[in-house]
Amino acid sequence: MSDRSWVFGTVAAVAKHPVLWPTAVVQVVRLAAPGWWRRRPFLPLPAPGYVHLRVTTMYGGDGTRPIEPDDVVAWLRWCRADARR
Repeated sequence: MSDRSWVFGTVAAVAKHPVLWPTAVVQVVRLAAPGWWRRRPFLPLPAPGYVHLRVTTMYGGDGTRPIEPDDVVAWLRWCRADARR
């Protein structure tokens, strides 16, 4: 999945939930591809192969379906709850 347009919708969705911001920062740091600052778009995004794997396992198909921002918000809620245990 080379199209990264999902990033902007996801950031907008997470921005509406300030309680998830710290969790989102932790996950961005954990999932950022090594050396992300050396490659365009110079954002700490996960490696495309990782995103493809996650999209394929979540939505099925060939891994080209865009990531749903609400799914990311739900996942961040789960990460936050899991960290609090």
